[in-house]
Amino acid sequence: MKKMMMRGGLMLAAGMMASVAQAQPVKPTVVLVHGAFADSASWNGVITVLEHDGYRVIAAPNNLRGVRADADVVADVVKSVAGPVVLVGHSYGGSVISEAAEGAANVKALVYVSAFAPEAGETAIGLTGKFPGSTLGPTLAPPVKLSSGGNDLYIQQNLFPAQFAADVPLASARLMAAGQRPIAEAALGEPETAPAWKHTPSWFIYGDADRNIPPAAMAFMAERAQSRQTVVVKGASHVVMVSHAMEVAGLIEKAAKAE
Repeated sequence: MKKMMMRGGLMLAAGMMASVAQAQPVKPTVVLVHGAFADSASWNGVITVLEHDGYRVIAAPNNLRGVRADADVVADVVKSVAGPVVLVGHSYGGSVISEAAEGAANVKALVYVSAFAPEAGETAIGLTGKFPGSTLGPTLAPPVKLSSGGNDLYIQQNLFPAQFAADVPLASARLMAAGQRPIAEAALGEPETAPAWKHTPSWFIYGDADRNIPPAAMAFMAERAQSRQTVVVKGASHVVMVSHAMEVAGLIEKAAKAE
C-alpha cells in the first residue's frame, strides 16, 4: 500500500511538473540581420548575451544586393522558424527586416539597431541625406565594378575605424575594416515597398555619435514608427551592437517579452 501511495505521489508530481512546463511561454527566436560594410560577426557580443539568457539566435545571411532580394532570403529564414520571432536589423538591415516581416505572421517585434526604417518609396540613400550629419560619402573607396553590372561599395580601410566604429578598440576596428562586406550601390537606392513597422511593434537603439546615419534621421524614423522604446547611447558609433552589446541585447529582450 505504501509503495502504491509513493508511486501515485510521484506520478502526480510528474504531472504537475509537466503542466508547469507547458504553461511556460516559449521564448521567441531572435533573428539578426547585419548591414552594409559589416557581417554576422558584428552580432557576436549580442549573441553571447542572448544565448546566455536562454534565447535561440540565428544570424541570418544578408547578401547586400538589393532590398527585395535580401528581404526574400531573410523571409525564408523566418518562415523556417516554428514559433514567434523577434527580427533585428542593423543599418541597411533595417530596410531589409521592414520588408521581410511584411506578411510574416510569426514576427512579433522589430528592433532597429542604428538602422533605417523606410516608408514605402523611401530609400536608404534618401534617408541618409534627409538630415545633415552623415560623413560616409567622402570615406567610400572607388567603386568596384562588377562583371555582372553595377558597382560594389566599400569604406576605405584606413578611414573605416573613425567613420564606422570610432568607439571600438582600434585593433578590432581594423579587423572589421579588412573583413567588411560590400553593398551593391543599387541597393542603397532601391525603394521600400511595404514596411512592416506600420503594424508590427518596433524598438529603436542608436548612438548619438553615429557618422553613417544621422542621429536626427533615426530619431525621425523612430517617432514615425511609434517606437515602443527608443534608446540613444551617448557617444556610440554606428556599430552600437559591437561597442554596447549589453544595451542592445537588453532592448531585444524587452521586445521579446512585450505583449
